[in-house]
Amino acid sequence: MKLSQLTGYLETLAPLAYQEDYDNAGLIVGNPDLDIQQVLISLDCIEAVVDEAIATNCQVIVSHHPIVFKGLKRFNGKTYVERVVEKAVRHNIALYAIHTNLDSVLTGVNAKICEVLELEDLRILSPKQGLLKKLVTYVPNNHVDQVRNALFHAGAGNIGNYSECSFNAPGAGTFKGNEDSDPYVGEPGKRHTESETRVETIYPANLESKILMALMLAHPYEEVAYDLYSLTNQHPEVGSGMVGELEEPMDAAEFLYHLKEKMQTTVIRHTALTGKKIKKVAVCGGSGGFLLKHAIGAGADIFITADYKYHEFFDADNKIIIADIGHFESEQFTQQLLHDLIKQRFADLPLRLTSVNTNPVRYFL
Repeated sequence: MKLSQLTGYLETLAPLAYQEDYDNAGLIVGNPDLDIQQVLISLDCIEAVVDEAIATNCQVIVSHHPIVFKGLKRFNGKTYVERVVEKAVRHNIALYAIHTNLDSVLTGVNAKICEVLELEDLRILSPKQGLLKKLVTYVPNNHVDQVRNALFHAGAGNIGNYSECSFNAPGAGTFKGNEDSDPYVGEPGKRHTESETRVETIYPANLESKILMALMLAHPYEEVAYDLYSLTNQHPEVGSGMVGELEEPMDAAEFLYHLKEKMQTTVIRHTALTGKKIKKVAVCGGSGGFLLKHAIGAGADIFITADYKYHEFFDADNKIIIADIGHFESEQFTQQLLHDLIKQRFADLPLRLTSVNTNPVRYFL
């Protein structure tokens, strides 16, 4: 199969438009037309992982963290980043990263953490804004169902647990075609009034070209009238972090043992216990300190993340427990998540989880 088939599928699950500004998710090295027979999956793409791909005949490495975050000016092997890119190019191995875009989706990295911790009633902790748009178009009454169905099939009209959402209002449209027109109804040179329906629906901004193509193909008019509006609504299924609940409350110390065991971490750095039982849990894989206020606002009893600095622990202010479990530890199950997601679509594509421990942090116990 072609590399583009794999990357195209991954980008339907976690669109590149959902990544943060600083990120570099997507195809970093490789030709989309590359033939691939086996995939290596890793949290990080370091030189040892590329060596493993070479040894096991994997044509592509799918990693969570991108090896390149900013532009490289030289390729002389002086840094580990340069060596990874050079070796991948030399051995025709594609490098693909699916990072903060996978962090941001409802079925992504944080959902996997919640699954491991056995949390229920999950929702995005901090939904993103500016990802939704509204389409308004005007359709002759006998084609309304055809146009609506095409828009829904292309991905429009989804709001939370509901699909095929639209608003429809009757009205009358007027138009007059010139001598070069070929109107669906009416005659060139004469004003025509047609009974129409105003159809409104929302859609993810990253699907705009697909939505508009569906509109043009389904609409009978030679010139289709439509309006596009940017929305500030939050997208309930895209954003940072996640919050869920335990089936039954747990004592804080008991929960920390549960957390340590389930997340397979050597040590947990945490703030003072608040004296309350743990019921509602907020999580963010990787560096999630920026979400503390959201975790407190959501009523979480504990916030699980990584990369906390000394002075930032004071921000808990006895309102919540902060638990820093380590960056690698918080995201380690992303490899299995990617394996399972790819297997759902490409059951016959051989997949390998890296045998390399890419965690750069060691603990002296």
